[in-house]
Amino acid sequence: MTRLLGPVLLLAMLPLAVTTSASSDDRSYAAASAPPRGVVERRVIGTSVGGRPIRAWRLGQPGKRRVVLVSTMHGNEPHTRQILTSLRDGRRIRGIDLWVIPTYNPDGLARHSRRNAHGVDLNRNYPYDWVDLDGNHESGPRPGSEPETRAVMRFLRRIDPQRLIGFHQPLNGVDTDTKDSGFARRLARALRLPRTRLDCGGLCHGTMTGWFNANFKGAALTVEYAAHPSWRRMTIEAPRQLLGVLGAHRAR
Repeated sequence: MTRLLGPVLLLAMLPLAVTTSASSDDRSYAAASAPPRGVVERRVIGTSVGGRPIRAWRLGQPGKRRVVLVSTMHGNEPHTRQILTSLRDGRRIRGIDLWVIPTYNPDGLARHSRRNAHGVDLNRNYPYDWVDLDGNHESGPRPGSEPETRAVMRFLRRIDPQRLIGFHQPLNGVDTDTKDSGFARRLARALRLPRTRLDCGGLCHGTMTGWFNANFKGAALTVEYAAHPSWRRMTIEAPRQLLGVLGAHRAR
């Protein structure tokens, strides 16, 4: 009895491991000796205000057309990161050089907040048409003030993708009023989402896509899903649809 009691008491005294939804997209692999078989490279591209890592995962074939997918810029829009983690965790991707950032705003995700730990809307913090906004769209004290913004800006400058797609919720549509409207229309059709114009009621200030389209040869656009898309749509249908419209496929 004494032999059994000792280990039980010892385990009871150990601190419990605390996990949050902010790390659920890469909890299985952050400390693993080997990444999922479809991953070519993984990087910590920066840290959040709260010190949480912002991770990018490289999939596909280096040397092919470069594509970057970004999700969870707003922490209260958590569902679309399942699209990116499903792409990462499945079979190898062929036909494109794909990078995914499933959790752009890990502090916001942990608190289920649109904004980061400084209370800044990261999609109003970019140095393009930036203005001083308050409230739910607080744009920060200056353009590029937030560590998350600067991390993603550095990453995009290094990768220089041909396509950048940002996933959001809950407006349910693909912004076709963008740099490459033809691709945006094809993407809307492939994802079975309505075409729309995401203009923030006039002009969107300080957005990632606006900054990218003004400063890179490639084209960026925004995809919005509804508030509660199904698990099947996020993990099975949307990843398959995305690969198809991007000219990619899974290895057999």
